[in-house]
Amino acid sequence: MVPWWLLAVLIVGVNVLLWGVVGLLRLAEGLASRLMHRRVARGSDDRAATRAGSGNAGSHALGLTVDDVAVLIPAHNEAAVIGESLRAIMRLVPPANVHVVSDGSTDATTRIAESSGAQVIATVRNVGKAGALQEAIQRFRLIERFRVVLLLDADTRIDPGYMAAALPMFDRPDVVAVAGRVKTDRGRKLSLIGNILTAHRQRIYGFGQRALKYGQTWHHLNATHIVPGFASMYLTRVLPRIEMNPPGLVIEDFNMTFEVYQKRLGKVAFTMGAVAVTQDPDNLRDYVRQTKRWALGLWQTVRRHPPRRNLFTAMLTLLLLELVTSSVLFLLTPFVLVTLLVPEVARSSLDLQWFAQVHGFVHARVSLTTLLYGIVLPDCAVTCVIAVVERRPRLLICGFAFLPMRLIDSAIGLYTLPMAWLSKSDGRWKSPVRRAVGAPALTRRPVLYVRPAAAVPDGWRTGAGPPR
Repeated sequence: MVPWWLLAVLIVGVNVLLWGVVGLLRLAEGLASRLMHRRVARGSDDRAATRAGSGNAGSHALGLTVDDVAVLIPAHNEAAVIGESLRAIMRLVPPANVHVVSDGSTDATTRIAESSGAQVIATVRNVGKAGALQEAIQRFRLIERFRVVLLLDADTRIDPGYMAAALPMFDRPDVVAVAGRVKTDRGRKLSLIGNILTAHRQRIYGFGQRALKYGQTWHHLNATHIVPGFASMYLTRVLPRIEMNPPGLVIEDFNMTFEVYQKRLGKVAFTMGAVAVTQDPDNLRDYVRQTKRWALGLWQTVRRHPPRRNLFTAMLTLLLLELVTSSVLFLLTPFVLVTLLVPEVARSSLDLQWFAQVHGFVHARVSLTTLLYGIVLPDCAVTCVIAVVERRPRLLICGFAFLPMRLIDSAIGLYTLPMAWLSKSDGRWKSPVRRAVGAPALTRRPVLYVRPAAAVPDGWRTGAGPPR
């Protein structure tokens, strides 16, 4: 008989246990560091106290400020949401620092971006997100003009404290990329299915960021498999060494992260204080399409990057093994459940020789109690914890649907595995259905820059731009 605790470990994953412990060590180190800084601030002069609090002003030891940050937004038919995203980011950085590349858009995306005061170019045709980013970085000359680039999705709204939390991460000389925390947008009126899908995605975000990414990005043990593309920051000096748009990949963020580690360019930092809100799919068709795209992108990137003798490869291998194992177990669970329950309802089913043999095989290894303690209760516990820490009681209401959603995710993950070797992608994209929403109430924070915004160069409007 399989013990319930072993099933729970296989479902939840050793990765979660390992990086969860590392995350606790990182948290303890951070608390100790803050206590030490407070003691130093109490007993030091005003200059030392100012240095201790300088991170709140949006600058740090390297002298990085928001003026050093270029914002690059790739957009394909994002007219419903790009206006709010631009307004949110322009509260934090000079408008002249915001750049939009319209990737073959056929709606009002380009016009809305131009009217916002951003610098805008358009690709001749739909070349895909990675291709659009690569073209825009060259045409805007971002590497020569800025020290940091923020790659921002067109549906993502940046929290007022994003820069103040993210820029100090570059204090460490080995940090070359910074990831922020994502939340799913709550400003839309959704159907029952829409609420379930977004709640499921928020639970994934909340659990993954706290149980995995927080520990994976500790500077002592650094090995995260992705810097999510919704809002990721890179030092521009490393971009020439990152192959952003290799042929055959459907998405770019997995590949860019792998390149950082496999080429030993530096480390990735992550902070819970850098928050961005994104619009996740609110219908099943778009959810399946996006999840398939993400899963395929992971396996394609794994195919492209051969393993190496480093911590990143070891942790990635463990993650992939657990992903496959948990997916198989989840897909087998309905079969096991039906096999165990049918005789409880219809004892005559055991008179069928083939069913009696199957039932005997399953019953000897798994019981209903094992499924309850090994799958259902751990899943419910995760939902309750994330609902509390994220302050999202809606997760409890939608919790009944999370196990079926995990079945869908598991099926997609296994389906896309062979596709990564059997098919090629051109990177072209189609965004999920977007819902226009009002900007959320923003917390009042200090303005992070004081210089007036520079005029937008006329030559950088649609279709123009610096020479390639």
